[in-house]
Amino acid sequence: MAGQQFQYDDSGNTFFYFLTSFVGLIVIPATYYLWPRDQNAEQLRLKSLRRVHGRCLWYRLRLMKSQQSIVPTLKKAALLFGWLVFLLLAYKVSKLDREYQEYNPYEVLSLDPGASLSEIKKQYRVLSLKYHPDKGGDEATFMRIAKAYAALTNEQSRQNWEMYGNPDGPGATSFGIALPAWIVDQKNSMLVLLVYGLAFMVILPVVVGTWWYRSIRYSGDQILINTTQLFMHFMCKTPNMNMKRLIMVLTAALEFDPRNNKEATIRPTDNVEVPQLIRELGNINVKKKEPPFYYPYSLKARVLVLAHLARMDVSEELEEDQRFVVKKTPALLQEMINVGCQLIFMANSRGFSAPRLVTIENCMKLTQMIVQGLKESKSPLLQLPHFEEEHLRYCISKKYKVRTLQDLVSLKDSDRRNMLRFLGEEKYDEVMAVLASFPHITMDIKLQVLDDEDSSNITAGSIVTVTVTLNRKRMADMFEQEQEPVPCQGDETATTEEAQGDTSKAKTKVWQNKNKGAKKTAKSKKKKLTKKKATPAPAKNKQANGTVAGNEAATTTTTAAATVATKEEDDDGSDKGSESDEGEANKDSPSERDEDSDKQSDTEVDEMAGDDEEEWEALQQSIQRRERALLETKSKVTHPVYSLYFPEEKQEWWWLYIADRREHTLVSMPSHVCTLKDTEEVELKFSAPSKTGNYQYSVILRSDSYLGLDQIKPLKLEVHEAKAILDNHPQWDIPDTEEEEEEQEDSDGIEESEDDDEDND
Repeated sequence: MAGQQFQYDDSGNTFFYFLTSFVGLIVIPATYYLWPRDQNAEQLRLKSLRRVHGRCLWYRLRLMKSQQSIVPTLKKAALLFGWLVFLLLAYKVSKLDREYQEYNPYEVLSLDPGASLSEIKKQYRVLSLKYHPDKGGDEATFMRIAKAYAALTNEQSRQNWEMYGNPDGPGATSFGIALPAWIVDQKNSMLVLLVYGLAFMVILPVVVGTWWYRSIRYSGDQILINTTQLFMHFMCKTPNMNMKRLIMVLTAALEFDPRNNKEATIRPTDNVEVPQLIRELGNINVKKKEPPFYYPYSLKARVLVLAHLARMDVSEELEEDQRFVVKKTPALLQEMINVGCQLIFMANSRGFSAPRLVTIENCMKLTQMIVQGLKESKSPLLQLPHFEEEHLRYCISKKYKVRTLQDLVSLKDSDRRNMLRFLGEEKYDEVMAVLASFPHITMDIKLQVLDDEDSSNITAGSIVTVTVTLNRKRMADMFEQEQEPVPCQGDETATTEEAQGDTSKAKTKVWQNKNKGAKKTAKSKKKKLTKKKATPAPAKNKQANGTVAGNEAATTTTTAAATVATKEEDDDGSDKGSESDEGEANKDSPSERDEDSDKQSDTEVDEMAGDDEEEWEALQQSIQRRERALLETKSKVTHPVYSLYFPEEKQEWWWLYIADRREHTLVSMPSHVCTLKDTEEVELKFSAPSKTGNYQYSVILRSDSYLGLDQIKPLKLEVHEAKAILDNHPQWDIPDTEEEEEEQEDSDGIEESEDDDEDND
């Protein structure tokens, strides 16, 4: 049996194959993931946002970063250099001679396969005269020709070639290692050993250990675990946390401590600038000696957050630190909300004091305040550009009474322009463009109990699923168009002053149309009832004005006509009722009654079957939606938030949850809706109360970016008593043996035959 030989690459040819493959495995994926995206597309996106977001801090910082950054250029240069090395290595490999080729004697003698013996000898003589060393030929070529001639004429050589591919028989299998031979040279052994030890015993453990030590310090949301424990401690200690206390706990996060985060810094100038800001801000509980609130990092972060909410100017060095603190706060507040909700639901089972609903909602409100750079007591109109405190007096005047963004949208264009007369045309257009980009959300709520026979019947302790469909539109779609008043018939005698009054009253807000419609219907019903009960008023003896008298006469005649009409309707109704009674009385025959009962039963069966099919289809559609939601990963890029003082581009996200406003408790875990672009369907689940009765909950939608756009919708819950659990059922009686099964079938057959005999009798 042939042996095996392992040898290093002395010529270095096979090492180039290895090196080319290694470089290709690095360069190709790196190009796919690290090649800078099209800068033109980002520039076009920023250009499209300029009209609305041009004054935002994050927009200006993004423009400066795109102009000054050289990172994309360095990435391109490094990747191009890698591709150059890869192409050079590939070219080098393509020029290497093939050392291992299949031996073919016919090819050596320049003959076609299957040539005869005479042709082989003839060709050998011709090539020998040409390449023989005595005739001036090449000795190596002549040796190959002689070997090929022997392989085709000698029987043993021919068999070896056919079996092993070599006229000399089986040879040793040679394996080449794609590393140069100098690696195993004794002269270089100490150097190679040192490199191996340094790479695998020092560098690799240090890298893995550093990565592991850093990763175990953070949660899945990249929040320090020590910060999460800090939030949990103070939420248990102070369940009812007001806004001032909440800011203190927030700024005590270890993300702002330079010992835990290298991005956080404590500067020598802080000893001068921070106390100055404290004096300007006023009372911020500096003397509170409760750790970690009096630590320098916590005090500095608290001062910077309060200065941001007050929209105060700070120095350049503090401004950089302030941007770092403000960028971190939304993620930290989201972690506080998660911790608070977990403590609430843990407290229900373990019985310790849990955070109150007001604490969770204050966290949400504080997120809005930090994104917009406003205090809780400030007007939401200050989110718009060019609005200052002194301008609010024009809005809240008795003439307009505009206090919210919705009030501003509901105004007529002429009234709005007159109210904002302190703005020039260009500034007014910018304000309108920003206001038009704000979101307007509508909620559709559906209440059901999934996986139950009657999904609309809510029993005590059942799992209730509230499906909320959110539809997002731009506030521009909600601008009310000016409409001319349409005079009603019968108002020909109305004066122009009354018409103008009607047009001013016809002005309604978009989000109040439904409520006012309900009020109108209620008023109309009351009017109908009063008309039915009205009696003609006595005529006055003296009339000062003929038109007034005519109007009063007309009203008396209309009321009289209304009373007559109602009497006639009552008479007609009584007549119809008597006719129907007579018709029912005429149906005395049993055959007619049976036919009617059969028809009613058939219709009921059809209706039940149709309802079952609809429920089944709805259940299948909901299951398919859930499966698609699990498989699909939606982008969290929704709509950029208009924020004048937030240093980073933020996307428009929402919180959706169910709460009991009377008991101040959280009913369902808040869902952080991060994928609402146009339409989003969110499911909220909770356990129904254990006691029967009527309950009044609220479905609450809160923005994490805007002030004044929160929505609250009532949710009525009628809890019934749960069905009794069946102890026995005929389908559960399973016979243990075949004999019992036969006896049971015989008894069932006897009972059926007896029933048939009774029916025949």
